[in-house]
Amino acid sequence: MEFASSDGPGALPTGVKILIAGGFGVGKTTMVGTVSEIAPLQTEEVITATSEGVDDLTGVAAKTTTTVAMDFGRVTLSADLVLYLFGTPGQNRFWFMWDELALGAIGAVVLADTRRLEDSFPAVDYFEHRGTSFVVAVNRFDGAWDYAPSDVRFALDLAPDVPILMCDARSLESTKNVLIALLNHTMTTHPHALH
Repeated sequence: MEFASSDGPGALPTGVKILIAGGFGVGKTTMVGTVSEIAPLQTEEVITATSEGVDDLTGVAAKTTTTVAMDFGRVTLSADLVLYLFGTPGQNRFWFMWDELALGAIGAVVLADTRRLEDSFPAVDYFEHRGTSFVVAVNRFDGAWDYAPSDVRFALDLAPDVPILMCDARSLESTKNVLIALLNHTMTTHPHALH
């Protein structure tokens, strides 16, 4: 999504839309909040007894809130490039929103948790079927097993050109590195995405 040419003084920057996707509780809200230069918009609601039997809380039993619509944040990378980050809801019952959120996105980060790697399949499948450029960022949770990127690639049956990065969604530097890797990958696989 281009707002204006970035030629000349006072020109507006190019704004690009990026999705942060993945399963429930993988750290999408944390990642958007960590890197956003504005107070992020978060649609977090308390998990109630109503979700019992509907939402799978395996591996995230201590989680008390969930994203019910989206997260939104903004990152200015340079005077002529601004990233608009949209975090998707992770629970199955909110997946209907992904199509709306994906409109106009140039790429996506699939955030993964090695304790529940199977929760990454829906996001990987979604972006593969749409032909959307994506990277997989393995969020390193305390107490989780460390796996080599090649093991994650095998487990998720990823194409050889899909970048896999280890990250900490709580770290500004780590999150920035993931976003830059996504932009580099997108420029390689979809060279006209930023024009």
